[in-house]
Amino acid sequence: MADETLILYYVMTEKFSDHLRATGAYPQKFVLNPSLHDRYLRDVKLVSQSVGKPIDPGLHMGIRIEIDAASVGVMVASDGTEILLLA
Repeated sequence: MADETLILYYVMTEKFSDHLRATGAYPQKFVLNPSLHDRYLRDVKLVSQSVGKPIDPGLHMGIRIEIDAASVGVMVASDGTEILLLA
């Protein structure tokens, strides 16, 4: 299995940046299932260690993270459109 370290973190950052650039607005939220949230928490821990300061695991780039067992992992755009995080 390929190393997936930080992939989710980087994808979320990219989707956020693309949305902000395209719309000039912040997305509403990220919605992760428990498995993806666990991956995200591992990523946040690594990034926090790398930058030498804690990162709030409840927010990504200032956008709240919601946990929903039924979610496939999406970013909810400012207009409510759900954008898939991982294919």
